[in-house]
Amino acid sequence: MNEEPIALRAYSRLADAYAARIDRKAHNAFYDRPAVLSLLPPVAGKAVLDAGCGPGVYTEWLADRGAEVVGIDVCPRMVELARRRLAGRGSFSVADLGGTLDFLPPGSFDLVVSALAMDYVRDWDAAFREFSRVLRGAGHLVFSVGHPADVFYDHHPGGNYFEVERVEYEWRGFGPAVRVPSYRRPLMAMLEPLLGAGFLLERLLEPRPVPEFKEHDPRHYDKLMRQPGFLCIRARQGMA
Repeated sequence: MNEEPIALRAYSRLADAYAARIDRKAHNAFYDRPAVLSLLPPVAGKAVLDAGCGPGVYTEWLADRGAEVVGIDVCPRMVELARRRLAGRGSFSVADLGGTLDFLPPGSFDLVVSALAMDYVRDWDAAFREFSRVLRGAGHLVFSVGHPADVFYDHHPGGNYFEVERVEYEWRGFGPAVRVPSYRRPLMAMLEPLLGAGFLLERLLEPRPVPEFKEHDPRHYDKLMRQPGFLCIRARQGMA
């Protein structure tokens, strides 16, 4: 029997509150999003997979700029909210990034975007192989995750930095507190599966928040101006 995806229950509880706040939530709107978008190649006329689409914020941005978008997420409620947000543009499916994406044909996308979703996937070797399979030519993968230094040294100093380990956070920024499980891993365990799947690393970004962040969350703004919270990567599929 397959295990339930690690954060499915938490995100099912969070989905509506998450969708209601995501456009102005500081860590998303003024930290992750500007950083990820800065790494994207031109998207007009391109086929793009939003892997871990949540309520469709990135999917909408891509569609607004002329991309043909497909969104997938493990949480059915998130997929429903994304469909509602896109109002008929793009297509959406419930899918687990920790499993195979057999319903997506090989070589069907020019770009895969995965914002803050890979922290909920244990096996990155398999996930990156699937991303490589669905990309065509020298397609790009752009993704963001929790920075390993922040996750380990600041939030969860116990355990072993060099291991892939299950951790939990108590989220309070989307209404009632919800404990959200995820996986932490060292930088080596992020880059080796990426390179092993045939990707070429193009950019590694340790972002700082944009000024609007300070208006919404001055305490975390000061912290993120001194130490990174997220890590963003752009990679290109290598050509045989």
